[in-house]
Amino acid sequence: MLSQRSTQIVRTTLPAVGASLGTITELFYRRMFEERPELLRDLFNRANQANGAQREALAGAVAAFATALVDHPDERPDAVLGRIANKHASLGITSDQYTLVARHLLGAVAQVLGDAVTPEVAAAWDEVYWLMANALIAMEARLYAQAQVEDGAVWQTMEVSDRHEETPDAVSLVLRRADGAPTGPFVPGQYVSVRVELPDGAHQIRQYSLSSAPGLKTWRITVKREHSPGGSVPEGEVSSWLHAHARPGDTLQVSLPFGDLLLDQGDGPLLLASAGIGITPMLAMLEHLATASPDRPVTVVHADRSPADHAHRLELVELTERLPHASLHVWYEDIDHPDAVAVHVNEGLTDIARLSPAPDTTAFLCGPLAFMKAVRTDLLDHGLSPRSIHYEVFGPDLWLSKP
Repeated sequence: MLSQRSTQIVRTTLPAVGASLGTITELFYRRMFEERPELLRDLFNRANQANGAQREALAGAVAAFATALVDHPDERPDAVLGRIANKHASLGITSDQYTLVARHLLGAVAQVLGDAVTPEVAAAWDEVYWLMANALIAMEARLYAQAQVEDGAVWQTMEVSDRHEETPDAVSLVLRRADGAPTGPFVPGQYVSVRVELPDGAHQIRQYSLSSAPGLKTWRITVKREHSPGGSVPEGEVSSWLHAHARPGDTLQVSLPFGDLLLDQGDGPLLLASAGIGITPMLAMLEHLATASPDRPVTVVHADRSPADHAHRLELVELTERLPHASLHVWYEDIDHPDAVAVHVNEGLTDIARLSPAPDTTAFLCGPLAFMKAVRTDLLDHGLSPRSIHYEVFGPDLWLSKP
């Protein structure tokens, strides 16, 4: 896919570009927000801009894409892009926005690397960018077509019909269409975006997994209030607003469902491994399996700080018990709690090796990055194929940028 001439230039310059990607992405966002400040106010996550997570994720994605093009110039690394395309679709990104990004990203490359960016080097990296951009544009167009909406027209008004405090820091919101129409279909594992207006007039957007099964009259999301460790970055703006203000009868702007952590329709063994609020897509999968594939073998793994911190704890037990060939294994860092579930509870960190998953298992992971990487390593050690291990990252996808 990458031309032979550009392949050689990118291979030669990739070390220099890769070493400077942190500086390049920081300058890119600064340039773009200076021209279009409304993008930071109403589209991009201001917290992830403040803590640098979004810059790191972009740098990792660009480096992974360019490396894949150089190593396999006749292929397009769509696996790198699928997760990004779904996130973009949930935000309503449209193709015209890629031209703005190109101007500022390639301009940042030239500004940081200076004279090293000859016209030939600039042309080669322009080719890399547009291969990536056009692939994303095509993927996003397909996602919009599948949702039967015009490009970017993903928003709908939904009403909060119920609210339940799951833990001191997690609240469930049940949503229904404000116009009375049925909620749309989705695949267990998908998420929606929620857009709220904050006190300063900004419209900020966050994604939340749908935590109940499809086919119901309502959707449900579970929102964890994001705290600021040591006050180094702002508190979670949207999660704090939803905890403080979202009540039955209120309306929210909610996107159509997207996401690529999709429960397959086979009959082979499954492993659903979650930690913390990563439990939410697993609840949708389990509830769906209980009605659609109750005889499927399922191993359910969850890790949390303590039973008191475990959102949907009793629901997880009940859903697992509805599946005759399912088993539940829970790990708590602090097990000394009067409400601890009596069976299948372990103290400490998750140890997949004790479960001996079958090599033909399909695994779905959701939780903190360190948890998912450790579980994935254990699963690979037990013979699972990398193709059989799927994951969802809440927030910027730092998998590609973290060792």
